[in-house]
Amino acid sequence: MADRKRIYLCLAHMSEDGAEQKFVKEAFDTNWVVPLGPNVNGFEKDLEEFVNNSLTPNPSPKGEGNLNKRVVALSAGTAAVHLGLLACGVKPGDEVIVQSFTFCASTHPVTYLGATPVLVDSEPDTWNIDPELMEEAIKDRKAKTGKYPAAIVPVALYGMPYKADRIMEIANKYGIPVVEDAAEGFGSRYKGQVLGTFGKYGVLSFNGNKMITTSGGGALITEDEDHWREIMMYATQYRESYPYYQHEKIGYNYRMSNICAGIGRGQMTVVNDHLAHHKHVQKMYEELLADVPGVHVHSQPSLTPDPSPKGEGSEYQVPTYDSNYWLCTISIDESVKVKGQENAYKTIVTGAVGGAAGVIHAAESAHTDCEPNANVEAMRVALDKAQIEARPVWKPMHKQPCYKNVPAYVNGVSEALFKVGMCLPAGPYVTDEDVKYIVETIKSAII
Repeated sequence: MADRKRIYLCLAHMSEDGAEQKFVKEAFDTNWVVPLGPNVNGFEKDLEEFVNNSLTPNPSPKGEGNLNKRVVALSAGTAAVHLGLLACGVKPGDEVIVQSFTFCASTHPVTYLGATPVLVDSEPDTWNIDPELMEEAIKDRKAKTGKYPAAIVPVALYGMPYKADRIMEIANKYGIPVVEDAAEGFGSRYKGQVLGTFGKYGVLSFNGNKMITTSGGGALITEDEDHWREIMMYATQYRESYPYYQHEKIGYNYRMSNICAGIGRGQMTVVNDHLAHHKHVQKMYEELLADVPGVHVHSQPSLTPDPSPKGEGSEYQVPTYDSNYWLCTISIDESVKVKGQENAYKTIVTGAVGGAAGVIHAAESAHTDCEPNANVEAMRVALDKAQIEARPVWKPMHKQPCYKNVPAYVNGVSEALFKVGMCLPAGPYVTDEDVKYIVETIKSAII
């Protein structure tokens, strides 16, 4: 067991021909080792071509794009959320609707601007924001505060598309701009359209564990040239075009480096391969775990095709949901008994303390008032001992201590999923044999 390679949740995978190294070498050879340059410009153009290749509202048999979005490459997905909210006019004292079932990068930028997140729970089929509960929250905030929330942030949890059309319908009804957090959903589509292109702004992430990576980085999808120019100004300290440094607004040092963008350009040559691999791994989990009682693989809702607006044949119809399956997720019934379950939460996580995985402080106790069931923790430990990285699903933001006093509209879905949910490896380095080994380890851990 000790000799077996560790299987990580989602590890960056470089292109076979070393395209990333070629672009990075060019940056060094030309001394473009700064947060701008040819690779940044090239990466943005690659991203624009990718996100604009949408199949709706006018599907094309050849797959030509029909959107005209612009993209700004940034230092992180969190920076993209921040600038998107800033450009929506979010200011101190405002409220912003945010999906509660998410990573903190969706909510923290709201507080950077002095605003308050209003946390909304999920629907059971996609695990994403419940549009009807979202509308209830919008109306209730207006009744309580006298004004509507300043923005809405839906999240593509683990790559699963949210109900973009219903979310946009409600947002437009109340005149609220939408900043789509598609950080986990790069390449996912809803009714043929790439996530991040429905709202006023769309957020992408290229962290080391995402669908493609720049080692660290992100991007903001904008509506048009004017919005692109304003975001670019904010990302570069809002320096005006004088022969000296003149700043008429407060800007940020958020531009992506030319080195990181070089990695991104190479990654764009294999992005479709990565998407196909994640979907292949998901299908394997669905098939191999289908006969395991009490273990359920979370899959996208039924792929009922939308009729083509042009009336073409069925070969041009597109599925409603097309998830990238950034991470594959399962739920484990509370009744399932796992070996070592009696020892769950006896010790805290120690291996990550010291900076790895963003953990610095050692907790005094492994328990909190909202945690995964003991069998889920026991399964995580069993997989870890077998050199398999697994982790619980995101803890809902409305159960995080730092957000204990913010408004929350809950229906119990995300808390229930947090107690039973687990993420399994899905990245490009995960082989078919790895998936079989993971499934066999899960089966062997169950009593």
